[in-house]
Amino acid sequence: MKELELKYGCNPNQKPSRIYMENGELPINVLSGKPGYINFLDAFNGWQLVSELKKATGLPAATSFKHVSPAGAAVGLPLSEVERKIYWVDDMDVEFTPLANAYIRARGADRMSSFGDFIALSDVCDKETALVIKREVSDGVIAPGYTQEALEILRTKKNGNYNVIEIDPDYLPASIERKEVFGITFEQGRNDLVIDEHFFDQIVTENKELPESARIDLAIAMITLKYTQSNSVCYVKGGQAIGIGAGQQSRIHCTRLAGSKADNWWLRQAPQVLNLPFKPDIKRADRDNAIDLYIGEDYMDVLAEGAWQNIFTEQPAVFTREEKRAWLDKNTGVALGSDAFFPFGDNIERAHRSGVAYVAQPGGSIRDDHVIDTCNKYHMVMAFTGIRLFHH
Repeated sequence: MKELELKYGCNPNQKPSRIYMENGELPINVLSGKPGYINFLDAFNGWQLVSELKKATGLPAATSFKHVSPAGAAVGLPLSEVERKIYWVDDMDVEFTPLANAYIRARGADRMSSFGDFIALSDVCDKETALVIKREVSDGVIAPGYTQEALEILRTKKNGNYNVIEIDPDYLPASIERKEVFGITFEQGRNDLVIDEHFFDQIVTENKELPESARIDLAIAMITLKYTQSNSVCYVKGGQAIGIGAGQQSRIHCTRLAGSKADNWWLRQAPQVLNLPFKPDIKRADRDNAIDLYIGEDYMDVLAEGAWQNIFTEQPAVFTREEKRAWLDKNTGVALGSDAFFPFGDNIERAHRSGVAYVAQPGGSIRDDHVIDTCNKYHMVMAFTGIRLFHH
């Protein structure tokens, strides 16, 4: 198959639409559904991300994409009891595989943004992973293969219209890539940079103790950023992205956006949130929305008289600003990656409030000394990679 006709492009008025190969055949097989233009953008970017995560860590990897940027990315480490609860899988009587754990963690990092995601998996999709995917609102999945049980489960989703794409794991794209904008063709060398264990060797801070676990988290951050619309910043902890700030015009806004998502991920684990008395018939997406409001500034939208009765069996107490700050101060050992240099120390100040201890960025700002001094103030470890990772 050299080409595949699509329903339309980014928007319904953009016709005709297709994906095709100038030379050779498409490296994909659509096993179910009819993926669209944006679905394929998400799928191909996501596949590159998880493939590189697998090579860098040796662990199965998954990502949850929305609008050509990841909402979450993770490797297949075991779930704690708290994680099973905050990701809404504690009710599943399933022995999760590493691949299923990877997707649960990728989806769970920012469940609000992941609603209606496109999934990429580094390994053959198994039954356990398919069972998790089946219960979530999602547009489709791309993987190097599917077990027969997994495929049967996924083909029942969306009345048989769920998008399931199989990709050839041995496919290698051309070294030169092109795209057309306004009738003009852009050409560049493909970004085939390999992020490995030596990517973080140039440590520029007084504290130079970078444990192996932090190197893995920093690698996850930088590989995630490689496929995130720039400007972008990524917070990672324990093998999963916990906050991604994508497509912002200023670096500090990336850091704030990603930091607020990382904070929300940590606040979901606070006792005040874990013990919210949800009514038994409240759906997972509605619980996610309620939690997002409860831990934010608009908490009265769910706690006010006449509102809480629709969601909870009893009125929860306000999660005060002081209580939230006390809980956030318990989050430590977070890794932070940036796709371009930090121009000011304010980014580090904001990162510190979200528990960041390890930083990786290209360096090269005229204020590098100020950024380094700010890291030293908080005893952080910072590595200069010397490599920018813009993605557009």
